[in-house]
Amino acid sequence: MNYLRLLICLLAIPLTFSCKQEQDTSYKKNIAPDWEAARAIYLQELNNALAGLDSLNEITASHPDAKKIFNNARLAFKKAEPYASYLNPEVGHRANGPALPIYKEDNDRTMNPVGLQKIEESIYEGGTPTAQYKKELKITTGLLATLKKNIEKRELTPQRYFIATHQQLLRILSFSISGFDTPVSQLGITEGAASLQNLVDTYQVSIQPIIKEKNATLDQTFINQVEKAIAFMSSNTDYNSFDRYTFVSTHLSPITKTWVAIRKTSDLWEGTTNTPFNFDAPTFFENDSFNTAFFTPNVNKNPTAIQIALGKKLFFDDKLSANGTMACATCHIPAKAYTDGMVVNLSNAGKNLQRNTPTLINTVFQQNFFADGRSPTLIDQVSSVFTNKDEFNSNVHEFSEEVLEDSTYITLFDEAYGGVSKRNIDVIKAISSYVSTLNSFDSKFDKNMRGDERSFTSSEQRGMNLFMGKALCATCHFMPLTNGTVPPFYAETEREVIGVPETAQNKMLDDDLGYYWRFKEELHKGMFKTPTVRNAAVTGPYMHNGVYSTLEEVMDFYNKGGGGGLGFDLEHQTLPFDNLNLSEQELQDLVAFIETLTATNVDEVY
Repeated sequence: MNYLRLLICLLAIPLTFSCKQEQDTSYKKNIAPDWEAARAIYLQELNNALAGLDSLNEITASHPDAKKIFNNARLAFKKAEPYASYLNPEVGHRANGPALPIYKEDNDRTMNPVGLQKIEESIYEGGTPTAQYKKELKITTGLLATLKKNIEKRELTPQRYFIATHQQLLRILSFSISGFDTPVSQLGITEGAASLQNLVDTYQVSIQPIIKEKNATLDQTFINQVEKAIAFMSSNTDYNSFDRYTFVSTHLSPITKTWVAIRKTSDLWEGTTNTPFNFDAPTFFENDSFNTAFFTPNVNKNPTAIQIALGKKLFFDDKLSANGTMACATCHIPAKAYTDGMVVNLSNAGKNLQRNTPTLINTVFQQNFFADGRSPTLIDQVSSVFTNKDEFNSNVHEFSEEVLEDSTYITLFDEAYGGVSKRNIDVIKAISSYVSTLNSFDSKFDKNMRGDERSFTSSEQRGMNLFMGKALCATCHFMPLTNGTVPPFYAETEREVIGVPETAQNKMLDDDLGYYWRFKEELHKGMFKTPTVRNAAVTGPYMHNGVYSTLEEVMDFYNKGGGGGLGFDLEHQTLPFDNLNLSEQELQDLVAFIETLTATNVDEVY
């Protein structure tokens, strides 16, 4: 009898444990995210956007209801955009990209502008022939229909949701509040609020139950932060007067910090490396907010400390040039933010080069290099300096024998690359690895945006609001990098035609044709890569030819409308305005803001 009782007890132990396991699993299932409900929200909003385009197709662009219908369609698209554009970046950007012609290199043809921004132009500015307007609607409807099919076919997962949300938070900073998305209607503030509301909506039907269970305070903090941000945006939707300084520093950055904490708390994030972002960075303004490896070629990702040290030594060695008189640091001087402060620097061949020297700080965060964007990678850019007869005039292996006999180099090459036998490519890789470390996001601007301090003067604050608003600077110099590499995918760096003059007297157009050399397309005449504005206060002179010596002159050029405003014949100028009509005080405020973008100890970046 005792034996039977013992047997029953022993059998009962695993049965009891099994039941407990079932209960735990059942409990976890009860709070599992409803990803289908979140996907349904994205899908419904895309359907709403398509319905809006269908309604527009029934009326003319000048119809009294056209603007209202279009604005609602855009709002719906912005709510669907996170997941729709995550799944198909190219189509998503085409549907909501700038209303500019696109040159397709693969088939040598120029495509007319289409998408929501082009429809906005047709409705708000008028003048578009009805047949063309109908074609714009048809093509854009097709683009959105493609996005819809993607959402229908692809299930929403934690990984996709977190990445898509991160991208949309960046779009609010880069596109919505800067006016990039809505250059004519200027409804970006309202659309940014709609994006935040959509984040709350999808969050509440998906992971909120998990977060509330694990950290109810975190959940409530997030909801409160978003509600306050939406209220702040709703209280002033005027494009010109919206306070972007306060919005980013007081609302958006705290939201991103909390969102990072939510992602970690959920225990659903698997991590990823093949993206532009460091998803653990609390804001978009940290030294490690961006993933350098994403921007570097596969052959040179994640260099070792030894490889970087080798690259640094090579960078400062003038024995790399054929006649032993020119190093990388000859033109890229650390004390001058890795520029040389000259209009055009003196070449190794004893004559002036064609263009002035750009800064190397944060240069890795681009998808093309040189002023005309002719090099697709940093490795190719460094290699071109070696082979340029006016610069190093060397094929790498031809540099001074002193380098090969230097025991320090022999040791470094051995430790970095296993010897000097492959030094041709390894020299290039090492230098580009070093240049890739010359990054800084520790300016007064960054510290204010991430909330470390609130130290902007009134002029600097007004200047930031102008830069991201009325002055339209941030529609080309995208926040937070302030260069032309397009968020949130960072797959391309834009080039622009702005009409730079030959001299500071602004009497004649410069004869440098820029990117035109590549395809000989009229569209590309005078086209140059959009550089970073970070450290601009210490990297003059300005423009590809160094034509302007002060930021005040640069601001005046843009205020007058670029080359077109100066009277030059520029059919394909890409500036989104004729002139800005900024006052002298506003121009001074812009300069004051740009000065906040200077890195701390700019000559000690690495």
